[in-house]
Parts: sequence; C-alpha cells; structure tokens
Amino acid sequence: MKRHLLTLAGGCVGIALTVALLSAGSATIKGRDSAATPDFVLETPDMTELGADADLPADETVDTLGEEMPAVRSIEPQQFGLPDEVTTAPLERIEPRMPLSQPVVKEVKPVTTVLRHPVAVSAGLIRFGDSLLQLEGLEPQDAARMCDSGGKPWPCGMVARTAFRNFLRARALVCTVPDGGWTGTVTSACTVGGDDPAVWLAENGWATVPDGSPLSEKVQAAAKAGLGFSGPDPRSTAPAVRQEDFIDGMSESDVPDL
Repeated sequence: MKRHLLTLAGGCVGIALTVALLSAGSATIKGRDSAATPDFVLETPDMTELGADADLPADETVDTLGEEMPAVRSIEPQQFGLPDEVTTAPLERIEPRMPLSQPVVKEVKPVTTVLRHPVAVSAGLIRFGDSLLQLEGLEPQDAARMCDSGGKPWPCGMVARTAFRNFLRARALVCTVPDGGWTGTVTSACTVGGDDPAVWLAENGWATVPDGSPLSEKVQAAAKAGLGFSGPDPRSTAPAVRQEDFIDGMSESDVPDL
C-alpha cells in the first residue's frame, strides 16, 4: 500500500516541476522580446507646420528643406490605367514586327482527273458542278460579246458558246487540276477524246489568245479565213432547202432545223 502511495506522490511531484519549468521559460522569453523591441510611438506632424505649403499645388509643393516634392499620382479609375501623358498624346502608327516564323504553306499537287458532265459557260470556260475551269492558253470570253459583219451586229459570243457546247456534248474531259478538287475558277489544259478543246476553238475562230501564245498562228489563220469572230453571222448562212430536194411523201415540216 505504501509503495503505491509513493509512486503516485512521485508522479504528482514530476508534473508540478514540469509546469514550473515551462512557466519560467515563457516568462524569460517574453522579457527578452520586450527588451529587444521597445514600444513604438507614432508621431503625427503638427498641421500648423504645413501651413506654408498647404496652398501650393500638388506638383509644386516643397518640403521644409526647400527641395521640390514629387507630384501626387492620381488614382482615379479613368486615369489609373492610362496616365495623362498617354491619353492626351497623339497615337503613332508603327511598323508591325516581323513574324517569328514563316507560315507553313501546304503544297497542292496537280493530278490528272476525268471530269464529266461539262457545261460551256462561254467559249473556253467550262462549269463542272459548282467549279469553273478556264482552258489554258486562251483569254476569257464573254457570252454577251457582239461582233459586226457588214455593218450588222450579231451575238458572236452566244454563237461561240453554242458551238462549244455542241463540241463538248456528252463527252468527258481529262484535265490537270489540283488534288482534292478546287473552288472558284482554275486554269488548266484538257483533252477530249485525244483532242485539245483549246486548239479546236482557235482553229474555228472562237478564241483570242495573249501575246506569245503557241495558238497565235492558228487564231490568225482562222481570222484570215473569216471564221468565228471574224466571219459573218453563221445563222444567216445556212443553205436553203430547194423544193426539188424534197423526197416524195416528205412535207416541209419534216425538214430538220439546221
């Protein structure tokens, strides 16, 4: 019994000593902090001392030693981000900087493609669906072009388009076009059944070519022969059908249109 009481008493004494040591250490630390950091007293200047400078503008205020004090910056919302010297100065356009790298240009390789269902828009200009193709080596033509023959105008552009449509009717073209198709108008060389439609238009006088074109001689030869744009209206030169040429039993209404 005595042994248990001694053990309990020894534990209580140890706890008391521990608490006493902690309290003494805390008091010592607080004493050192107070000695190292004295009480700070905020001093405020007397307003009467500033009376001499109170009436001066903010940018002209000087201190007691006679030195100029810096101007006070405005913190108004409209001036905080852009100071006065920026907002009031005129803007100056400068040259853009050079790109850090050159843009990557994807190379489109031309491929030989069979194009079906051609529709002649004019002599040398062909539509395939929503895309247009201008025959290479020819100048673009206008279907509304008018020509003169003996002082009489005639719609040579429309006649040239009709002749070109008859040449392309129900035939497919083999052309060199960008891979994957194209949008808008592309200029290309084509063949139709082994024939060059650009050569056909030049030989029949339904083409004009730029200087230095390999088709120039053919165009000049057609003009000298009075073909195409340089000739008369072909609609008025169709051969007349004589009465004696009718076959027995054939009426005039059975003669096909020429």
